[in-house]
Amino acid sequence: MILGIGSDLIDVRRIERTLERHGERFLSRIFTATERATAERRARRSETYAKRFAAKEACAKALGTGLRAGVFWRDMGVVNLPSGRPTMKLTGGALTRLRSITPAGCEPRIDVTITDEGPMAQALVVISAVRREVPPA
Repeated sequence: MILGIGSDLIDVRRIERTLERHGERFLSRIFTATERATAERRARRSETYAKRFAAKEACAKALGTGLRAGVFWRDMGVVNLPSGRPTMKLTGGALTRLRSITPAGCEPRIDVTITDEGPMAQALVVISAVRREVPPA
């Protein structure tokens, strides 16, 4: 069952300007250590940051709160599963919100797709509840 859907579109040039203007202050306020390490390994780091920024915005929308009600930027981080599939790792207020919207007997699943086609970056986040498997007796 779908609990929430969020999408976001951002101009990569906006992130480039923000990085030039605010640098470390912007990065440390918005991105997790994992996201920063990923972006800094990439040739076009501003595109990587823009996609992750869009994913955070989309995730906040899917949670139904936006960036308020105790949900902060670094409470949401894009991570890749061993398969390479992106998902979100939630902590703090975002994790609290996720738990509150997940029905009993279910586990949350966060599906993320991110893309860019210069100068735009886009993300879509779908939060679902999946029934827990009951082990055989």
